[in-house]
Amino acid sequence: MIVLGLTGSVGMGKSTAAAMFRRLGIAVHDSDAVVHRLLAPKGAAVAAVAKAFPGVKRSDGGIDRQKLGARVFGDRAALTRLERILWPLVRRSQQRFLARARARRAKLVVLDIPLLFESGGARRCDKVLVVTAPAFLQRARVLVRPGMTKARLAAVLAQQMPDAEKRRRADYVVPSGLGRAVTFRRIAAIVRELTAAEPCLDDSA
Repeated sequence: MIVLGLTGSVGMGKSTAAAMFRRLGIAVHDSDAVVHRLLAPKGAAVAAVAKAFPGVKRSDGGIDRQKLGARVFGDRAALTRLERILWPLVRRSQQRFLARARARRAKLVVLDIPLLFESGGARRCDKVLVVTAPAFLQRARVLVRPGMTKARLAAVLAQQMPDAEKRRRADYVVPSGLGRAVTFRRIAAIVRELTAAEPCLDDSA
């Protein structure tokens, strides 16, 4: 089984790419969705996050993501504290996902991880795909999001590996600024390549 890491900087079109993999019948593990569940009422991370960041727990028992974001925004130490709580739980979810995929003999699966390189997640992948777009398009996409400002975008980008470095480290680079059809054709070609090559790989390691 080939494990393909999917990543890309904010606003580059990673979520659209993940949806295209699903459309092609490839199972995708969404790390962001896992984090949402961990912070929801009765989520596995709620108690630890509430203890580390007093005042962020909502009345329904979940974590107020806006308050939590405000606490860690621009504070490297606070963000690291949060990552130490969340990342091990996300990795366990990934491991369960991979175990289920191997049990059903999947040829290819995707780990959708926003901070793939930054978190060291690339080491757990056989191949890495980076979704990219021109900087002007990235900015235009992100700045229309609710609550986003130029200063906040700059802070987010400062916490992420530069797009050029991600592209340099990637096995595959997929453009998302040339239209969805172009993106889909590129992803479909990658799926064909990896599923055809899969029998040559040893997943026992």
